[in-house]
Amino acid sequence: MTTNTKRSSAKALLDIGAIGFSPAAPVSFKSGIQSPVYVDNRQLIYQPAAWHSIIEGFESLIESRKLQFDLIAGVAVGGVPHSSALAYIMNAPSVFIRKETKGHGTGRRIEGGAVDGRRVLLVEDLVTTGGSSLSAVDALRESGAQVTDALAIISYGFSQAAVAFERADIALHTLTDFGTLLKLAVERQLLSAEQVALISRWFADPYAWAAQD
Repeated sequence: MTTNTKRSSAKALLDIGAIGFSPAAPVSFKSGIQSPVYVDNRQLIYQPAAWHSIIEGFESLIESRKLQFDLIAGVAVGGVPHSSALAYIMNAPSVFIRKETKGHGTGRRIEGGAVDGRRVLLVEDLVTTGGSSLSAVDALRESGAQVTDALAIISYGFSQAAVAFERADIALHTLTDFGTLLKLAVERQLLSAEQVALISRWFADPYAWAAQD
């Protein structure tokens, strides 16, 4: 992804106030990590201009990386609005993957249509350790789909996630990264040097940070 695309995507997130910094009341991830910084991508669907920028960014990313697919899949719940919007503008079929099999009705985990024998491009809003994304990949593959690539607006960039995606043979493509986001936040004076230093310490050892600070 180009520097311009990384910055424009980070700008879209900052424009809607999606970045949060709360070391005194850190956000808890499913993995158990306590985080002093977070991005709330769910605000995008309420902000058309920023959302358009993100969806257009995905389309440009697909074209620049020459990603091949038969249908687009969103990971519930955060990835579904973006996968649906992307599929709409690209005139592609779309499905979504529940976090777990539905306990009533048809009992499906994959909703929207058949994926057997289809090449599926996965869409996620945010990647932390990669667990929810790769669980969706497993569900798709168990249903006969071919999955080699995943899109995300942003990833925390944890080595744990990189290793997990590599082991699953999935290439993760993101519109921007936390380095770009934090740099732009500093330029806008949204974060102080001290806050960035604290965030940098957290990135260095996210599992131990809560006990240190």
